[in-house]
Amino acid sequence: MKYRVLKRCNGLKVSEIALGCEGFIGKTAEEFRAMLDRALELGINFIDMYTPNPEFRDHLGAAIAKRREEVVLQGHICAVWENGQYLRTRDLEKVKASFEDQMQRLGTDYLDVGMIHYVDSMSDFEEVFGGKVIEYCKELKAAGKILAVGLSSHNPEVARKAVETGLIDVLMFSVNAAYDMQPPSEDCNDLWEPEKYKDGLEGMNPERKALYELCERENVAIDVMKAFGGGDMLNAELSPFGVAFNEYQCMEYCLTRPGTVAVMAGCHSIDEMEKLVSYYEAAAEEKDYSTVLAGMEKFKFQGNCMYCGHCAPCSVGINVADVNKYLNLALAQGEVPETVADHYRLLEHHASECIACRKCESNCPFAVGIVEKMKKAAEVFGY
Repeated sequence: MKYRVLKRCNGLKVSEIALGCEGFIGKTAEEFRAMLDRALELGINFIDMYTPNPEFRDHLGAAIAKRREEVVLQGHICAVWENGQYLRTRDLEKVKASFEDQMQRLGTDYLDVGMIHYVDSMSDFEEVFGGKVIEYCKELKAAGKILAVGLSSHNPEVARKAVETGLIDVLMFSVNAAYDMQPPSEDCNDLWEPEKYKDGLEGMNPERKALYELCERENVAIDVMKAFGGGDMLNAELSPFGVAFNEYQCMEYCLTRPGTVAVMAGCHSIDEMEKLVSYYEAAAEEKDYSTVLAGMEKFKFQGNCMYCGHCAPCSVGINVADVNKYLNLALAQGEVPETVADHYRLLEHHASECIACRKCESNCPFAVGIVEKMKKAAEVFGY
């Protein structure tokens, strides 16, 4: 295992391969501990805890008992558990209660990184940084309850503004070769126009490139989410490139971006963790992502949603591109992750509202069967 430094967090060293928490959700206490034991044996020491799920927190607390100093914990502020499910909120009383619950269940008196959860819109940025949430984070840091202030975002414009405040020490950001070619958006799953693919890495969105370079200059550590695009990048049928990357190519791409310190991987098993750690033993050819990008002009996009939005306007107001993206994320996972379910829930209109007028299909430049996609999404998400 190799380690990189959180330069604004007392020089804390974190493993380049780190753990997201979704793969731990639903595990028994024994299964959870076995996975964490193996992770530590492999040298993985960095764990993200976006979920406020109380069972997850209890299991993690039990698993790190008497070895708290062996792990670097990144806990999310503004993610709460309400009515048996995850909720993002800026209600300070709920935020405080969830933070204290997290500390109590984990059996610790501090978190290494206190991550302000999921800020993608400018209006939300203004609310967070112009109000009580950022002040609460400052108080936690001053009291030693968090060692660093973090922010998670998918929007390079919002992330840049946050970094420029000077208040953010760690940025959790969605990074992969596909997302890096899409324009900035307040919608975390908007993708790019297909012609941007054909220039390979030269087609990288300049705002994202500038963000990574800004973080490098300001010593703001980037830990990566969505390195595999929710699984899309690993599946030729779902990959926007029309060809699959392997895990090592995705990781190599992320770890070679300026400012990046770690890739948060959502491993569901010990086998998956061991496979990712074998990245260090893989041949250079296995890690070379340029082999995938080099021939992109040859790939066909017919029948595949490119999330370009040309299908709009929908007769009933459905954001077809969003629904398709969330559907693909769910299908790639083989289940509906909490984060994807939350993104879908927050849409103003849902797939079940589709009236099958097919106006969108006549607008689509890629001949996507949108009505069938809406039926599938309604089936997968339940509405």
